[in-house]
Amino acid sequence: MPDALTIAARANHLLVAALLVAGLAFAAIGAALNDTFYLRLATEALIFGGLALSVDILLGYTGLLSLGQALYFGLGAYLSALVLMAVPSFWLALAAGLGAGLVLGLIGGIIAIRVRGVYFALITFGLAQVVAKVVYNTRSLGASDGLLGVPIINIDLGLASVSSASPAGFFLVVLAVIIGLYAVSAYILDTPFGRLLIALRANDRRVPFLGYRTASLRLSSFVFAAVIATVSGTLYPMLRGFVSPELLFFSTSGNAVITVLLGGVGTLMGALYGSVLLTVLRSVIGTWTEHHLMIIGLLFMGAVIFLPNGLMGLVRPTVERLLMRKARP
Repeated sequence: MPDALTIAARANHLLVAALLVAGLAFAAIGAALNDTFYLRLATEALIFGGLALSVDILLGYTGLLSLGQALYFGLGAYLSALVLMAVPSFWLALAAGLGAGLVLGLIGGIIAIRVRGVYFALITFGLAQVVAKVVYNTRSLGASDGLLGVPIINIDLGLASVSSASPAGFFLVVLAVIIGLYAVSAYILDTPFGRLLIALRANDRRVPFLGYRTASLRLSSFVFAAVIATVSGTLYPMLRGFVSPELLFFSTSGNAVITVLLGGVGTLMGALYGSVLLTVLRSVIGTWTEHHLMIIGLLFMGAVIFLPNGLMGLVRPTVERLLMRKARP
């Protein structure tokens, strides 16, 4: 009979597979109905799910609350827009975002990891606010209007080509990228490196006795999370055709933290499910009232009080029990 860790891993894989199947079915239905709005909305939910994934890597595994992940998401979006306006290449924009995430994450991490706790949260918040104001006042980047006129591109997938203007096609491309980011994150965090990050979150004073430097581990996790956020941000201008300084503001970082708390901290997949849930709530409640943010805030407080482990804390144990019953001889 499999052990608890094996059952937990199978439950995670099953939930990710369920999200993937649901995404494929949603794309097929949307394409059949010639839908644009809901497919674009779902694509945006996946993109911001990538941002939430980066927050969960820091908060759920390393124990670092970042209030400035929008810095890397927004800079990835701006860099992607600039690349696409010069050379309309999906893969070049993605590669530029990956490289920028490594460099910017290293710079920001060296500054931020010097402190812990609330001071780390405040430093990440301050870094994002400073860069946001610089971008907001830079005319060459469109200032308060942002960068407009990002061209529609054709994404070469080898055997086929997908236009970013195709709602269903681009949704599938984004779904593949975000699931890929999740898979890479899950694989890396399941290695001894991931175990060290969990140990760091549990008791960072004992980690040096294992022969590892806490500063190096924190910096590595910070850079890793920055890359995930930056790569996710590169997809945004392909979807909307523009970028604005609002992507760098605290509201973007705050929404990502809320998404992780709703989905389940330290689950990775909770970030993706939480982003979908939050997007659906905004869309549905927004059609009922102009004060949808107040209602979402109340729902969020209720979720924190009654579901402290988030949506995954409610769903995953049920899946694990079903798998345990199936595995019994």
